[in-house]
Parts: sequence; C-alpha cells; structure tokens
Amino acid sequence: MIVQATLTVNEAKWIIAKAIAKLPVVQAALSSGKIFLKGGSTVSAVCEELMGVPLRISGRITPSGAKTGRTSNAGFHSALIHNGKVTGIDDDLPETIEALGREDVAIIGANAFDACGNAALMYGASLGGGPGRIISGLMAEVKHVLIPVGWEKFVPGSLPDIISNTSRKSVDRAMGMAVGLSPLIGRIITETDAIKLLGRVQCAIIGMGGIAGAEGATTLTIEGSKQEVEKIFDLILSVKGKDISGCPESLEECDFPNEKCRGHRACIYKGT
Repeated sequence: MIVQATLTVNEAKWIIAKAIAKLPVVQAALSSGKIFLKGGSTVSAVCEELMGVPLRISGRITPSGAKTGRTSNAGFHSALIHNGKVTGIDDDLPETIEALGREDVAIIGANAFDACGNAALMYGASLGGGPGRIISGLMAEVKHVLIPVGWEKFVPGSLPDIISNTSRKSVDRAMGMAVGLSPLIGRIITETDAIKLLGRVQCAIIGMGGIAGAEGATTLTIEGSKQEVEKIFDLILSVKGKDISGCPESLEECDFPNEKCRGHRACIYKGT
C-alpha cells in the first residue's frame, strides 16, 4: 500500500517528537536515567510527548529575522527529566551535564544540517549564552546525543565550510540579532527518519514547500503493508493542524526597547 501525505513544518515537529519519545535509549533513560533537553520548538514537542510540559522558546527565526523571546521568565529553556519529573536547569547547566551518566540522553535541536550528516546551531548571544558554554563539553561527555531537525532546515553545501565563513561579530547589519553557527554532533532525526522509526514502512520525499500555511512543508509517499501504512497515516492525521510547541508567553518575539537589546549585535530594529 502507498499513501501520500503532506506535513507542515509544525506537524513534522510533532511526528519527530513522537518517534524520539519511543526510541529505546530514550525509554531506558526515562525509566532509570536522565534526559537533558535544550529548549527549541521541536525539543519542546519532545518534552510535551514525554512529560506534558512545554519548554521556553528563546531564539527563533521569524519573518523579521533572528529574534529572541520578549521575556526570559516563561518556563524552562533547558530542562532535565529525572525520576519522573521535569526540572529547570538554566542556572545549573555545567553541574547537570557533569552529572550525566553513560546511558543518559541529550536532545538538542539544530538550525541547519547538510547531506553529510553535519548539523549546526545558531548562537545569537555572546558565546552562545548558557547552553553555548556547555554544548562542546556535553559532546565529549554524552554518548546518546539526539538532534531532531526537520527537512526545512536542510542547507546546500558543506556545513563545516559554512561555519568557518560565518561569524556573529563579522555581521554589520542584521534583521534581528546577528548569529554565528556552532557544530553539533549526534544522531539526526528528520520527519522521514521518524516515520520509518514509527512503522515498518519506506518513506520518500516527493516535494517541498507550498502556500497558505504549507510554506516549508514536506510532501512524501509512505509504502508498506496495509496495516503499517494505515497506522502511520492515522498518526499523521492525528497531528494535522497542530501548532508550535512552547510556553505561550515565550512565543512573543522581542521588540525594541527590550532588556536583551544590548546583547543583540547589528540589529536594524534597535531604536525603531
């Protein structure tokens, strides 16, 4: 049996989240270990799938450019799942990462990935803010690093080359804050990966983009036994129309004047 389905960017995030929540390493850490989550809309969806708790969305790309939230007081941005509870760890990141064990899991979203399996995260704050100061060390400490990222963030070319030619401090004018890129190493999970993890099916992208809310959408075919394909199709239908995950207050983007303005380099909106 073959079906065709279209996932908007937000719907794809929820499919990815459902697949990550069912991974054996995640289920094992949920039962007897720890899961570190670095806030982002896809990772927030994962946290909602696992614990019913959305995370604070900080950096984001909007039609205005690279922005942050208007407030830093809405929920947790970085969180730890341990012993059946979600705890905010924004003020204890180094200690939390140092205490992670060999089978614990870290889940970090990406802003870009390439055809060679490289991924990268945008940093708009000095040294990447709190998360930026621990992510390189986290890569050295944690075996299971999962990178949920939708196909709308696929970039042409080589990310190592792009990163080496991208610098936050080199930008003169920016729509929103100037950003740089930092590499992420881990297991990338896209919406097509997620579908193949959720059922014994084959999945292929046949088109990208659209209009009327489907900008950035993924249109794909799913092939397999009738039972498996219908299971996946029903799962896709269950997320149809779902909106972005994140603490509602954190979804309001920054404007001028704002306490964060002084840390945003090259922003053309300062003073307007």
